[in-house]
Amino acid sequence: MSSSITPSSGLESTQTHHDRHGLYPEAVSVEDFRHNLAAVQARIAAACQRVGRDPASVRLLPVSKTKPESNLRLAYAAGCRMLGENKVQEALGKWEAMQDLSDLQWSVIGHLQTNKARLVARFASEFQALDSLKLAEALDRRLQHEGRALDVFVQVNTSGEASKYGLAPENVPAFMHALPAFTALRVRGLMTLARFSSEAERVRECFVLLRTLRDRLRQRAPATIALDALSMGMSGDFEIAIEEGATVVRVGQAIFGARALPDSHYWPGETAQ
Repeated sequence: MSSSITPSSGLESTQTHHDRHGLYPEAVSVEDFRHNLAAVQARIAAACQRVGRDPASVRLLPVSKTKPESNLRLAYAAGCRMLGENKVQEALGKWEAMQDLSDLQWSVIGHLQTNKARLVARFASEFQALDSLKLAEALDRRLQHEGRALDVFVQVNTSGEASKYGLAPENVPAFMHALPAFTALRVRGLMTLARFSSEAERVRECFVLLRTLRDRLRQRAPATIALDALSMGMSGDFEIAIEEGATVVRVGQAIFGARALPDSHYWPGETAQ
């Protein structure tokens, strides 16, 4: 996977799509999902082309939060083999109901309370919101009990907003050096949730910060820590994230259709700016 990213100057024309709530019709058939997946992949390819990247270097993670099991089964039939969920209990219920789809994997991408680590350890293949040593210890203990390992991303608060979860960027180096003690956790990279704003450059700043932090950490990271992955970008801003080096984009509404509530509902304390 190439880590060479063209500097972001000259990409100012790429805009966010946070104003598109309600403009994504709900996918209600396998054909709808195939169409939406192809459209998102085309946007990924175009963003990659602008910065000289291989589209294969970007993994699309469809996010199925709030959507019913019936829709998830349609997405599976259209080719999705990993789905992202924000709330662990909702994800667990879907996993239990869809045991017949043995090759469907689950990524938990939302904040996790320590007392729910045992749930993630039961079923998830990936956890993208690791933000404390207490949680790392709880996950590791439960995973050891289950005889499983888990891919994890360290969540970083790149916007500096109090409403966001994640480590402050200056606290990430010390956190990384403590993680090798938790042998059931396979650190893959960093994750962030950018500022929810219609001002593309304010969003871009968050992604640049995460990439710059990752590149700096790579020089001193423990040998057992992999920092290849950058999970950043969602339906409203994933093209900007790709321009700045995202290797995983978390896309929900552009695949599944609009949710009942606008995007701003999922950023507590914030409004689109």
